[in-house]
Amino acid sequence: MSAAEAGQGGGLDRARAAIAAILEMEAGPEALNAFRSVADPEALTIQNPDGPLAGVPLALKDNLATLDLDTTCGSKVLEGYRSPFEATVVQRAVAAGAVVVGKTNMDEFAMGSSTENSAYGPTLNPHDRTRVPGGSSGGSAAAVAAGLVPMALGSDTGGSVRQPAGLCGVVGIKPTYGRVSRYGLVAYASSLDQVGTFGRTVEDAALLLQVISGHDDRDATSARREVPDLVAASGRGAGGLVVGLPQEYVSHHLDEEMRESINAAVAVLEDAGAEVRPVSLPHAKHAIACYYVIAPAEASSNLSRYDGVRYGVRQAEPDLVSMYEATRSHGLGPEVKLRIMLGTYVLSAGYYDEYYGTAQRARRLITEDFGRVYASGVDVLLTPTTPNPAFELGERTSDPLEMYLSDVFTVPANIAGIPGVSVPIGRVRGLPVGAQILAPWWQEEPMLAAAGALEAAYGSEIA
Repeated sequence: MSAAEAGQGGGLDRARAAIAAILEMEAGPEALNAFRSVADPEALTIQNPDGPLAGVPLALKDNLATLDLDTTCGSKVLEGYRSPFEATVVQRAVAAGAVVVGKTNMDEFAMGSSTENSAYGPTLNPHDRTRVPGGSSGGSAAAVAAGLVPMALGSDTGGSVRQPAGLCGVVGIKPTYGRVSRYGLVAYASSLDQVGTFGRTVEDAALLLQVISGHDDRDATSARREVPDLVAASGRGAGGLVVGLPQEYVSHHLDEEMRESINAAVAVLEDAGAEVRPVSLPHAKHAIACYYVIAPAEASSNLSRYDGVRYGVRQAEPDLVSMYEATRSHGLGPEVKLRIMLGTYVLSAGYYDEYYGTAQRARRLITEDFGRVYASGVDVLLTPTTPNPAFELGERTSDPLEMYLSDVFTVPANIAGIPGVSVPIGRVRGLPVGAQILAPWWQEEPMLAAAGALEAAYGSEIA
């Protein structure tokens, strides 16, 4: 039974029960720190009792603007900030009957791979509370993995939906860039950011994606594309699909047991009627370097607005420049400051073409690699979602490069703007791991069909 079917006819009872479970969990010794704020159970309403998500409890990453809950982006600089407008994806989910039960913890301004960079403390992995849930949408992934909500929204700039989905054993979808409106999503890197969905099952994540997809006049990057029946696609099966296995993704970077898990997933898809063939994406090795030039460059521009003048906290100082400096020094965390400085540097006179221009040229080559492989007759690509299972809290905080490599398999999809999904494929050393399926632009249907076939073989991490 899907989350939507389970929610039908229950009115607000299910949402209120979810809030009670969240409050109990977060107040107890097993607290995950997955939520930043929780809705008032007495103020809940169902906007559409007959909608496809009627009565379904929904959690939102705390960088999606809402009217009734604070939008902090995991940062002190926006502590207590209440948006005067609501994100399009939130409006569409609520219009379909969903009930927002809370906002989830995240890496500050979505900058991180472990949800350890939140100003409000790290989120813990519900499968092992000594380990990270992944990031930056770790709060949403942990909330679904812990069974607190059946569905959640996150954002994916370099893998921030798929990576925590893989480490928490849930389904996470990043759609084609432009499939979903970014209006009301607080910007990190605008050419890479995309709202994505979490679900207990492929069907649930696909249903939520279908509800929030479609053109939005308020977002210039929103495409005028018809939204296909993504739910039907998730149950179609893998028969007849041609699946490419990028050889660069199963290189020496991959944990040996992860490689065995991917080989087992290959066998599952072949048993389901798919043809699996090796392919090459020769420029994928440059994706991390490319990303960590482009994303900080865009962030340095987007985050300049947090100056204490228009919204958020303000440090009292005798003059304007001192107020800017004090507000940003106090309000922004170390990872955010690091990326702003890096982005400002690569955009500076004398370095713009050497770094930013080179990264954009690499981006074109990475994108062309995907286009060439898909044009050869490949329907989807199969890769690991992450190089390893969830790592321990604090294990990589002192080594930024090792932390950044957590996204080595997810970043290329954001660089190229293609859709991707992470689906659980069992466990490695007792921890859940995921396989990533990548599809051509606007072809979420075969991607979800392959994901559904894997899920049918492996089942869900959540009973």
